[in-house]
Amino acid sequence: MSGQPRPKVKRVYDDPATDDGLRVLVDRIWPRGLSKERAHVDEWLKAVAPSTQLRTWYAHDADRFEEFARRYKAELETPERAEAFERLKQLAKSSKVTLLTATKEVSISQAAVLATLLR
Repeated sequence: MSGQPRPKVKRVYDDPATDDGLRVLVDRIWPRGLSKERAHVDEWLKAVAPSTQLRTWYAHDADRFEEFARRYKAELETPERAEAFERLKQLAKSSKVTLLTATKEVSISQAAVLATLLR
């Protein structure tokens, strides 16, 4: 992906920017209190999100991020997630992509893990 811009990661609640490119929501659950119109989501890849079990265990505890990332990468090899991740890779190859999540701390989110893998 040498010629492609790096994927950006941001909160879905933040206003869209002109340089966002394709806005892809990578959460399994639609963000609370956000209308589809205001979200400006081009694609919602629910299947690429971590399992409920992993999300619950992680609880966005920064001390668990490294282990969360390791477990999440393993989950991305399961058929449903692998297919969704492949779709995400294709999107990132063909255009600029911004990965969206409802998480407050985007730097320790699944979106951050996905952005790293796409780079």
